[in-house]
Amino acid sequence: MNNPIASAIKQVCDEKGIPQEQVIEALEAALAAAYRKDFGEKNQNIKVIFDIKTGTFQVFDVKKVVEDSVIEEEVEGEQIPETEQVVELGEDGEPLKKRFNPKTDVMISEAQKIDPSLALGDEMRTELVAPSFEAFGRMAAQTAKQVLIQKDREAERNNLYQTYKDKEGKLVIGTVQRREEQRVLIDLGNRVTAVMPLGEQIPRERYSSGDRIKVIVLSIGMTTRGPEIIISRANPLFVERIFEAEIPEVASGAIEIKALSRDAGFRSKVAVMTHQENIDPIGSCIGQRGGRIQTIIQELGGEKIDIILYNEDPSIFISNALSPAKVSSITLSQINQVASVKVPEDQLSLAIGRMGQNVRLASQLTGWNIEIEHSAGSLSKEETSTEDNEGQEMLKEGMQPQLLEEELPGDEEQK
Repeated sequence: MNNPIASAIKQVCDEKGIPQEQVIEALEAALAAAYRKDFGEKNQNIKVIFDIKTGTFQVFDVKKVVEDSVIEEEVEGEQIPETEQVVELGEDGEPLKKRFNPKTDVMISEAQKIDPSLALGDEMRTELVAPSFEAFGRMAAQTAKQVLIQKDREAERNNLYQTYKDKEGKLVIGTVQRREEQRVLIDLGNRVTAVMPLGEQIPRERYSSGDRIKVIVLSIGMTTRGPEIIISRANPLFVERIFEAEIPEVASGAIEIKALSRDAGFRSKVAVMTHQENIDPIGSCIGQRGGRIQTIIQELGGEKIDIILYNEDPSIFISNALSPAKVSSITLSQINQVASVKVPEDQLSLAIGRMGQNVRLASQLTGWNIEIEHSAGSLSKEETSTEDNEGQEMLKEGMQPQLLEEELPGDEEQK
């Protein structure tokens, strides 16, 4: 790589992190555009092959060999449609037709006059005289420059898209740039900016410029302006990724997270289990003197974590999920997935939770519609969530109901 063009290609690759093959492909497209501008003819399909070792290039007119067909000519200035050519049959048995394109196609009879070894479907390449780089005119050079810039930009966007497509659902660390209306822009490094919409933010959490925060890559889509990366701290998967980062047994698979439900910013329930007899899944997640779980709680901004022991028996799992409340009995209805749970009178407030939070999260965790029964009747998950909806509306309006700041008697954190 001693020639100046090869050095320039290497510099572009190093600066933008684009593979060398993509830069060369962009250069070949730019040279082809420049050649068509100054030297090309109407029915030539120009392709350029660039040799990075020598810094030279070859120009070819490339056409596909197709069946013979009659090409109708213009009559008295009137354009006659090009002849349709049968190439294959469709699913309905009807022939699919393709118009003969003299720019990209060549009939087999004509192709074999040049090279008898050519067959249908082959590619016929006719080498053209390649000019020097200095021979291109100003307009051709400008065209080549525009094509090269466009191709490099597309390659950079595709490279960025593929990189973060592979990171979907994974934990990354970023720096808060600024807030725009209701969304937060996060710098992920290497000139990559991600967006955290309002719905993916933890309620009441404040994001200041320069803060280093952990997020998960929720999704990435391609727009006209390039890849758009959506990140989240409110998604339940974020809690699971934090567990994997802070608890080695979870990261190694010794402890498995079977289910997770979350009310972002307030409370999460995590169901865990293990197949190894010498491991206590709940104790391992809590850590010595609660060190592990406290680290996770701090990362989640004080959000409470209930660690639940998973059980394949739905009755036992539902009973564990309603913790810290004590359950008297459970009746399951397989028809509509309803679990009728009876609790003592003094456990009713714990079972329901603040604004129905405990029973709602337990229902999401287990996949059962839980109805809490007591001597005065029963309350379903939907009925107990009415106040919760009102509370969420108050939060959206910037109000913080006092009830959210107070603990119900006996409502202790389950670990």
